[in-house]
Amino acid sequence: MITVTILTKNNEETLGSVLESVCSFDEVVLLDTGSTDTTLELAQIYPNVKVFKSPFIGFGPLHNLAAQHASHDWILSLDSDEVLTPELAAEILALKLDPKKVYSFPFNNYFNGKHIKWCGWYPDRHVRLYNKTTTSFTDDQVHEKIKPLQEVALKHPVKHYSYRSIADFLKKMDRYSTLFAEQNLHKKRSSFTKALLHGSFAFIKSYIIKKGFLGGKEGYIISLYNAQTTFYKYLKLAYASRAALSQDR
Repeated sequence: MITVTILTKNNEETLGSVLESVCSFDEVVLLDTGSTDTTLELAQIYPNVKVFKSPFIGFGPLHNLAAQHASHDWILSLDSDEVLTPELAAEILALKLDPKKVYSFPFNNYFNGKHIKWCGWYPDRHVRLYNKTTTSFTDDQVHEKIKPLQEVALKHPVKHYSYRSIADFLKKMDRYSTLFAEQNLHKKRSSFTKALLHGSFAFIKSYIIKKGFLGGKEGYIISLYNAQTTFYKYLKLAYASRAALSQDR
């Protein structure tokens, strides 16, 4: 038996599609970190969904907390904007699962109604199915991942609708850059110059090396977002390090 775990906060735009895609699983654990829209009302429509609440403690710790609430040892971890295709759901449910292995599947990432095949967004694959008695997520605040075991690659994809508007880019840029600075304080050094260099290279990598120029305006927007997020990650780290140094004196 498999429990689906989902982290939520104000995801009314996408959650219905996500929960509809996992209706063939008998248990879905939804861990909410403070929704103020209709997210929780939507969750109550589905009889297989159990809702739990927590303050935000970082993405890695939240994923592990959600797994603790699960009745089953096998965890299928999805984000609140990741829609399981019917083919992938059938493939997962037909598996003969091995606790010593983890299972990955492809991600088709969408922006502005387009399947993005540039900017490092394609091909994309993540481990999301695992047994909680043998592994777990890392405790990283952001860019968390399941600790590796022998990986089995599944065939069918998830549809990922991470950025539905420019507002989504701006909100995630602010949130992820702040979490990066918190996670790397006292671990990495940074400065305005480093932030500028990292940001510039991120644009070159996304737009030129990863062929974002082939993606038209979407490729340019995504490449610029990658550059700005990287710039602010290192700039916030520089300011956080300076503030910490001042307090220590």
